[in-house]
Amino acid sequence: MAQHRDLPAGLMSQLFVNNGNSSFSEFVGRHAPDLLPARGEALATPVGDQVPHATTIVAATCAGGVVMAGDRRATSGNVISQRDIEKVFRTDDYSCMGIAGTASTGIEMARLYRVELEHYEKMEGRTLSVAGKANRLATMIRGNLAMAMQGLVVVPLFAAYDPERDSGRIFSYDVAGGPYERDKFDAIGSGSIFARGSLKKLYRENASADDIVTTVIQALYDAADDDSATGGPDMTRKIWPIVSVIDADGFRRLSDEQVAGVVQRMLEDRMISPDGPIAPLR
Repeated sequence: MAQHRDLPAGLMSQLFVNNGNSSFSEFVGRHAPDLLPARGEALATPVGDQVPHATTIVAATCAGGVVMAGDRRATSGNVISQRDIEKVFRTDDYSCMGIAGTASTGIEMARLYRVELEHYEKMEGRTLSVAGKANRLATMIRGNLAMAMQGLVVVPLFAAYDPERDSGRIFSYDVAGGPYERDKFDAIGSGSIFARGSLKKLYRENASADDIVTTVIQALYDAADDDSATGGPDMTRKIWPIVSVIDADGFRRLSDEQVAGVVQRMLEDRMISPDGPIAPLR
């Protein structure tokens, strides 16, 4: 904001308060674009697997809300670059997002998106609708398209509680930012095909939040069983999946102790049935 440094304090305050735009990203892009993530700058060579990548995120609706969970592994090619990375982020009191793809870019996007929602609420005096939140995130993903073409791809999964419907909603995206609402459940990342298969088998509509927490942890375990880039629960290091629940009471992240209890019960059952619960045939 160096171009405004010589303005009187009162005029500068008016400039920033009455900027006529509730988008924080556009506001910063107009006054201090150097503070935003690089957009449209071509890299000499695509970075590909040279940087850490986040892997599998799952989400499923429950009675009156939605649950999102993510494994903790980041990989660089065939190397485990981090065992305890966090991939699920609170974005406001009633929403969260999980990231798959380039870890650093995804974390930066999640932080900026949270500020974006806070800025809108302060400027407009109200929160965005769930559809509005999903579309704002789509705009940010679209802004990263040039970097995605160079290999810095980020594809988030967005989940929120909708008070108008008293239910949870899930949105996934393509690399160009297209938002797609998903019914019941979805998964993204390298292990998503295996997690989605597990969710198809185990998901029950209108199940309690506790039951869906168990379901998404089962799905992550199945993903880790078949995808080397997805990390399963690490019993020796006490590293557990991140699990968040959003309902009418707001966003809450389950404690490590709560997740560990669910994992322990799941592993005890898998000692008897290694491939997990069997879905009943009807």
